[in-house]
Amino acid sequence: MDKKRIKIGITHGDINGIGYEVILKTLADDRLTEFCTLILYGSQKIAQYHQKAMELPAINFKIISKPEEADAGKINLINCVGDNLKIEFGHSTPEAGLAAYQALEAATGDLKREAIHTLLTAPINKHNIQSNDFHFPGHTEYLEKVFDDGGKQQSIMIMLSESLRVALVTTHIPLGEVKTLISRESIVAKLSLFNTSLIRDFGIIKPRIAVLAINPHAGDNGVSGSEEETIIIPAIADAEKSGIMAFGPYPADGFFSAQSFHEFDGILAMYHDQGLIPFKLLASETGVNYTGGLPVIRTSPAHGTAYDIAGRNLASESSFRNALYASIDIYRKRTSYREMTANPLRKHYFDKSGDNVKLDLMVEDTNV
Repeated sequence: MDKKRIKIGITHGDINGIGYEVILKTLADDRLTEFCTLILYGSQKIAQYHQKAMELPAINFKIISKPEEADAGKINLINCVGDNLKIEFGHSTPEAGLAAYQALEAATGDLKREAIHTLLTAPINKHNIQSNDFHFPGHTEYLEKVFDDGGKQQSIMIMLSESLRVALVTTHIPLGEVKTLISRESIVAKLSLFNTSLIRDFGIIKPRIAVLAINPHAGDNGVSGSEEETIIIPAIADAEKSGIMAFGPYPADGFFSAQSFHEFDGILAMYHDQGLIPFKLLASETGVNYTGGLPVIRTSPAHGTAYDIAGRNLASESSFRNALYASIDIYRKRTSYREMTANPLRKHYFDKSGDNVKLDLMVEDTNV
């Protein structure tokens, strides 16, 4: 694989949502092929259907069967779904779920064998993609399983924009189950993953991480909950002992309304909506979803299938385009980090067993 050019695999996501619309709008920029090789995992026929239905710019795809055949100067496409799929804009169908999984499976296989450098995923419908092969709440959990290292692999969901990096302790789980999964150990584990990612993937030498409370007003010293005193504060102390600069816990409402996030390199939220609601309000249409902690790089736009506007040429490609740029930037940062830490200077050991000479500074040196 050409290590000088980044090969990015793109999955088409749910074919009835806005995935193809934001993909086609992004790939219409000819300048992209100047610094990366792009490979779309999907269907030429479906891409053309979306293009004609919304009068989007036509893209001349080069059809290939594997990433090794990709042309650096063209938009490459691997057909990995059937040609007879019915497109139903704005509707969740089993066929759309299967097509999303087939593209994801093909791209993930190539990522695993290092035929592509990074993965950029268009939005899926978390319901219609469910099957015997895919039984996960989302991309994050699926990739964690695929790249599992003997049951030791963990990932962390990070939402990022120009001014924010928000990570989560718990992700796609019911709110009623959050407290059962918040523990001293889980918070320390996520802080460690987040800290490593900020250093390795974003080039921040000594990250400052803000930790949000789980209860209103950070528990009010036990009046509104005790988790801050019994779980979160001890977890922060444990993290600090391992060299992680963690601060808090901060009440989530005041933290974001007071713009306190500008003082930190990352924010660790306890659960999905606690972190994502303020993030999406602040990042608007430009946010990116990044799966940190894995040996591979995966980004996606910070929005869903948006069935309500599918097929109407109303979707903004800003988030998807930023996810593409983030994919490239993180890959380069991680490559630089790997090169800087790959060959540290070897330690030299000296035998001092015979070094029993004592230096007396009061004795005049007659050899001078």
